[in-house]
Amino acid sequence: MFCRALSTVFVLLSALFSACVASALPTDGLDLEARNILKRATPAAPHFVVYSDEWVSGENGPPAVSEVQGFNVFALSFLLTEGAFDQAEEWVEIGASARSSIKAQYEAAGIKLIVSLFGSTDAPTSTGADPVGTANTMAAWVKEYDLDGVDVDYEDFNAINAGDGKAEAWLATFTQQLRTQLPQGQYILTHAPVAPWFSPGKFGGGAYLTVDKTVGSLIDWYNVQFYNQGTSEYTTCAGLLTQSSSTWPNSALFQIAASGISLDKLVIGKPANTGDASNGYIAPATLAGCVEQAKAKGWDAGVMVWEFPDAAASWIQTVRSQAFPE
Repeated sequence: MFCRALSTVFVLLSALFSACVASALPTDGLDLEARNILKRATPAAPHFVVYSDEWVSGENGPPAVSEVQGFNVFALSFLLTEGAFDQAEEWVEIGASARSSIKAQYEAAGIKLIVSLFGSTDAPTSTGADPVGTANTMAAWVKEYDLDGVDVDYEDFNAINAGDGKAEAWLATFTQQLRTQLPQGQYILTHAPVAPWFSPGKFGGGAYLTVDKTVGSLIDWYNVQFYNQGTSEYTTCAGLLTQSSSTWPNSALFQIAASGISLDKLVIGKPANTGDASNGYIAPATLAGCVEQAKAKGWDAGVMVWEFPDAAASWIQTVRSQAFPE
């Protein structure tokens, strides 16, 4: 079955879509549908992700593209089980016209706009949130407000630490339902676990080693939080990349990969400065060297940072300078 003649780029795209999907679309609506999917399509690595939760004086919605040049994913934080807060709430409040204008500017600059879910103040498993209903509600929010996807910043430490597997099961069901509503390849779906959750044998339910085995194929990449885990954890290139401490064994970047997690899904997450995390900070110029070392060993997943405006265009320019210069 063949579609009617399209522009060159959409002819190339047609190979990516099955005949059944093409046949289900009205002929006169196919161009629009293809364009919408292209706009939302998951970007290839490397991923340079910046979160935005802080209120910024004079800002009305996400910052100007020039302020975040060098990043390719901007995460509005947070959408909670109770609804939108902080930058996610601001995205709602600026109105449809402003959202459309900002979205177009970000698309032109190659920057995806996503929303981050939960964060440190939301504990969905411990509070008994239904994973299917929560996923449905959050996916509907993403569609209503025209975003490119979600980041699952699950920080329900009590549930993981319980070691009974309930947290892992909740995350699996939640992720599966998100993917039902936000199809792979059309919407970004990432997770942001802390690095120790990949440490073998430390958690009764297996933490993110179990999550990856169960639903890892549905997750585009992991924005791994290599911070807030102890004053000396992940603070040198060696500790970050090849040899974690005995407190969180086998949780450095390449050690996580050795446990079976795809190396190309492991995005290095760091705080922008010492004030953005309790510990785990590495100065941008030093981090640039660590990133270059990782790339030399075959890694190219990218870097995540918490948060804007402490991390902006100049921060990512420095961090990218040795391995991924613009």
